[in-house]
Formats: sequence, C-alpha cells, structure tokens
Amino acid sequence: MKNILANRPDIDEFSGCCNGVRLAIESAEHYLAGHPSLYSLGSIVHNAVEIDRLSKLGLKIIGYEAFEGLGKGDAVLIRAHGEPPETYLSASGRGVELIDCTCPVVKALQRKISATRDRIRGCGGQIVIFGKHGHAEVLGLVGQTSGEAVVVDSIAGFDEAVSAGAMSLSRPIALFSQTTKDPVQYKALADHIGSRLPAGAPPMEVFNTICHQVALRHSRLQEFARSHDVVIFVCGAASSNGKVLFENCLSVNPRSFRVESADDLDMGVFRPGDKVGICGATSTPRWQLEKIADLIKKNDTFAD
Repeated sequence: MKNILANRPDIDEFSGCCNGVRLAIESAEHYLAGHPSLYSLGSIVHNAVEIDRLSKLGLKIIGYEAFEGLGKGDAVLIRAHGEPPETYLSASGRGVELIDCTCPVVKALQRKISATRDRIRGCGGQIVIFGKHGHAEVLGLVGQTSGEAVVVDSIAGFDEAVSAGAMSLSRPIALFSQTTKDPVQYKALADHIGSRLPAGAPPMEVFNTICHQVALRHSRLQEFARSHDVVIFVCGAASSNGKVLFENCLSVNPRSFRVESADDLDMGVFRPGDKVGICGATSTPRWQLEKIADLIKKNDTFAD
C-alpha cells in the first residue's frame, strides 16, 4: 500500500462560517445550555449536518405557520438572514421572546434600504435588489419597502422586469445587493442598467452592500483553488452562497468536487501525488472541514 497524496490536505484559512452565522449558532448553543429547547424561524444555517447536531441539543426549526401559533413563554431565534418588520410586530403582539441574531451587516443593509425608500419615494424612485428570489435575507430586505422593491437575480432578470412593466428606466433607481452575492456579477448588473438608462434619466444610485468578508472570499477562494490539484468544497445542498462559491472554485479548477458530508466523499477522485485543498461556504462550520481532512488522510492509501 502506498500513500496517494503529496501531504495532508490543506484547509482554507478563510473558509468556515461567516461571523453572522457563527454568532447565531453560538447564541443558540448558549440558550440551549440553560433551556431544554429553542425554536428557530427557518433553518439557522443551510447545512443539514450542522442542523442535525443542533437539533440534538434541542433546536427546533419551524416555519411561519407554526410561528403564528406560539405565545408567551416561547422563545424564537431570528437567524442571521434577518426578518421583515412584520415578524417582530407579530411576536410582540403575542408575547413571544425573540433572540435576534440578524447579522449586523444585514441589519445595516435593512436600515439603508428603508431610509432610501423613504427618501426617493416622493419622486417616484424604485428600489432594485440583486438577489435570489425567495431567499430569507431577500424577503427581509423586501419587507423594509412594504413589498415594493423589485428583486432581480441576473441581467436577464432585470430586462424581463423592465419588459413586464415592473419598473421604469425613466424613474430614479437605487440598486442594492443581497450581502452574499458575487461582486463581479453585481458590478456587471450595475453597468448593464447604467447602459440602458435613456438620455435625461435620473442618475442611478448603486450601493456597495455585499459583505466585505464574503466579497474577499471570492478572490481568495480562486487563489486557493488554483494552488491545489484537487479541491473538496464542503457545503449544504440548500446553501445559495455555497453554490456561488463552489462555481467560483470550479471556474479555475475543473477538479473541484462538492460534498455535503463525509458520506459524499469519493476517494477515487484523487491521483498519486495530488495536493488537496478543502474549503467551504459561509454556512460550513470549521469542524466539518477538519472532519473531511481527517477522513481523507485516514484513507490516503492505494494498492500497489
């Protein structure tokens, strides 16, 4: 038997849960250390493996229907994605305790969108949000505008919104982005909208609202992927951020493989002498990356 790999797999130092998700998980753990259970309005993290671990501690994931049935004595965690104002009003009216773990970056973005909507509403201004339709963070952002914001997920999506009459190029536009979107795609969208504005149209406002920590991951992750022969990217199947970051790796290293847990790992993808890199999404806990690295090292042999 011989070792396949050149050395132990490298773990990307910038991967792992972002600060917002990490603080939400720590808040849940802290509360559950002194209480038998805690509700989370929506999945606290888009990672089935981590959810399973937290569920065993007493975390219970619920939807809005179940949330409306709670009352005094119940505690609900607001995840890092944030919630629209209606959620807070509803909880207050029923005496539900909220543990607000909205990411500070998301919270600041919510306030900025709300203030901008109030400022430009009188002159017919429009809020446009570059984000994933139906994403929890995006729903919270749209809620700051009483549902008036237009959400687009691509350049084509923007053009469709204009064609459908959902917005007008002759009215003022304020452009924001979901905090975890690709900064390159966001700039491309902003440039495209700018090129479509008719002569004499009000200038568009473009707000830099992508999380700085997330934005840096895009370029750093590409560097990491280029510097390894094979990349194992760890993230939950439901993570939109994971999908974007994995495609980022794949764009520079075709030998990038996405796994949700150790059960998905295929040792057959490795070749003798490979330098292996392990990285993950903003919803991937560090312990998962370590577990994958240990598993690879443990099985790092092949028959002569």
